[in-house]
Amino acid sequence: MKMENNNGAIEKDLDSPRKLVSITEAARINGVTRQAIYVAIKQNKLKARKDSTRWTIDLGDLEEYRRNKYSRTKSTFEGELLFNNDRGFYSVNQVAKMLGIPVQKIYYATRIGALKASRKGSAWVIHIDNVKEYQEKYLSRNSEAEAM
Repeated sequence: MKMENNNGAIEKDLDSPRKLVSITEAARINGVTRQAIYVAIKQNKLKARKDSTRWTIDLGDLEEYRRNKYSRTKSTFEGELLFNNDRGFYSVNQVAKMLGIPVQKIYYATRIGALKASRKGSAWVIHIDNVKEYQEKYLSRNSEAEAM
């Protein structure tokens, strides 16, 4: 027997170890919109069942979807991880967060040649040595000028 809880999620009996949730609840759990969950279902990336008028998603399937979901950190180029932090390679967003500056400032620094970065496919990859060099040459100079 299925029961609806006060959040609108549909659950199976306590006898059954599987829990079913609605699209709304799945979106809340994943931190995305209902539309994103619906699109994932339509693209067969997320398993779901339609019971009369409502979609239900097993929590195990939702967890599997979350594990296999595309992530920029898993991106590869010619068989190697693009942003392999263990080897010192970072994305523009990671570098911006690391330095505490806006992402656009990183893009500008690469464009004018102040920060060395390499293009792999459609992504910019920045080595940690280049980040440290940029930080020493340009960011420390700016903070010294501001202090005066």
